[in-house]
Amino acid sequence: MPLPARLRRRAERQWLIARAINRRRALTPVSDRTDQIRKRDILAFVTQRNERVRLPYFLEYYRNLGVRHFLFVDNASTDGSTEYLKVQPDVSLWQTRASYKQSRFGMDWLGWLLFRYGHNHWCLTVDPDEFLIYPHCDTRPLTALTDWLSDSGHRSFPAMLLDMYPKGNLDDETYREGQNPFEIACWFDPANYSIRKNNYLGNLWVQGGPRTRAFFPYNPQSGPALNKIPLVRWNRRFTYYSSTHMLLPRSLNQVFDEDGGEMASGCLLHAKFLSTFAKKSTEELDRGQHYGNSQEYRAYHAGLQQGVRLWCSESRRFRDWRQLEDLGLISSGNWP
Repeated sequence: MPLPARLRRRAERQWLIARAINRRRALTPVSDRTDQIRKRDILAFVTQRNERVRLPYFLEYYRNLGVRHFLFVDNASTDGSTEYLKVQPDVSLWQTRASYKQSRFGMDWLGWLLFRYGHNHWCLTVDPDEFLIYPHCDTRPLTALTDWLSDSGHRSFPAMLLDMYPKGNLDDETYREGQNPFEIACWFDPANYSIRKNNYLGNLWVQGGPRTRAFFPYNPQSGPALNKIPLVRWNRRFTYYSSTHMLLPRSLNQVFDEDGGEMASGCLLHAKFLSTFAKKSTEELDRGQHYGNSQEYRAYHAGLQQGVRLWCSESRRFRDWRQLEDLGLISSGNWP
């Protein structure tokens, strides 16, 4: 007789946590500064490979928001990323040559670090091309948001992945190290998104936007998931179930209001589509380490071969978080 859903989810959660603890053996410390972490620090957890050109702006952005310590896993970079990260005073760095695919696409590695260092901290789990935007982010630090979430009894905060892109060809303007990527990739789709509910885990599943429009036009359900829950008041009993799309326990995924109201939410501005994209896509396609036999990167490669452009007549130029709230892409909820 099948287990009830509640017991099945509990068993899955315990198995994923145990798996992450076991996979700690794949990680070799390069620079461990975790003794610097203080009780109320907001922590960022990141897996990266060959993202050297992105790292200076990424670190600057999140330092300015209020992240106090970064915990990186480097997956066998060859571009100087390791050397750059290991001398950053607020970065702890681990390295591994293990399979990204066989580590649940890096989530086993980060799961161990979250278990070991994230307990009772607000933890932000993002990629080097993801930049959190939330209501009032231009005037309020991330601690203002996390303090309000804690006081309101919320343990997690959602952010839809919003793909950003340039108006012309991706290689028309070269992205320079340390540059704000949104000086180039400053356009986005204001609509063209589909939402459905995952009843088993209780999260919303969001798809659409320029990647589905340009790379999966004939099979939109194969497009990438855009729903993320990147910011969590972590506990050792928690685990990410599938990337940062959803978590266990199930209650952490209930970050929306089904009774007609609105709960606070943000966006992750996604700076994937820069001049670096073609080279990165070819590298990742050759490695074959991504979900679904790298079908997403196969679609990117085919689109690039055909000279695809992401800009269209409905594209909007990004202005600020208020614009995203007016479009219904983020919400202040009842945050005063």
